[in-house]
Amino acid sequence: MRLILAAALLFATAASAAPKAPDEVLKASPKSDWHRLDPADLLVMQLKTGRVVIALVPGFAPRTVGNIKKLAHSGYFSKGAAIIRSQDNYVVQWARDPEPKSTGGWIEFERGPSTTFHALKDPDTYAPQAGFDGDFPAASDGKTEWLVHCYGVVGAGRDLKPDTGDGAELYAVTGQAPRHLDRNITVVGRVVQGMDLLSSLPRGAGAMGFYDKPAQHMPILFTGIASEMPAKDQPRLEALTTASRSFAAYVEARRNRAGPFFIRPAGRIDVCNIPLPVRPLSP
Repeated sequence: MRLILAAALLFATAASAAPKAPDEVLKASPKSDWHRLDPADLLVMQLKTGRVVIALVPGFAPRTVGNIKKLAHSGYFSKGAAIIRSQDNYVVQWARDPEPKSTGGWIEFERGPSTTFHALKDPDTYAPQAGFDGDFPAASDGKTEWLVHCYGVVGAGRDLKPDTGDGAELYAVTGQAPRHLDRNITVVGRVVQGMDLLSSLPRGAGAMGFYDKPAQHMPILFTGIASEMPAKDQPRLEALTTASRSFAAYVEARRNRAGPFFIRPAGRIDVCNIPLPVRPLSP
């Protein structure tokens, strides 16, 4: 009888310790492990198919992000702006139509190391360490830190000269993470809502996925900073804090996927396989 009870207790303990699925971790996360996305750093882009919201990252690219905000405030992206490129398994790009001639920009590809960078324990192919800094996937070599090109990341398009990206042309990664772009282009943010509207666009038939006919361009109806919009129209979003215990549990749940479907959990994870959990802000 004692053996039966011991076995039952062991089984119950094992069952309670069974790893949770990522959705279960998020459902169990306390409100305190979430934070509101600052409306002053949210770029809102209205398409005829819906709204795309981009979280900007002035801490990594202060001059480029500052210029993007000025352009948005002036109506630059709302007057003749359009999505002009959709390259399969790569990026969607938008700019004024016709494309503006670059007047110069800034090289904000990397910065000094930060105490807010939290590295994953998993090895990374492109950097000595990869992890998260705030809401953004990042990497570091111990001397510098940079944002990495994961799905949904937004960067400032540039010409061949490295200082020609000023934020007047932007792109979002819609395919497999092009990590070879890391430290070669200024990353300015990431899409936090409406990614499906970009990834589902028809692919361009021209070189590098550019639309070869102006009629194929997707007009941008409006672009603005959320904090400058009427309160009723502002996106109210919150993200799981990447320095929280819930995020650590979420990463572990994605590193070792549980459930009847997964026969062999991977036991490790790539930084680009950890999407930032974002949800509407609860009352």
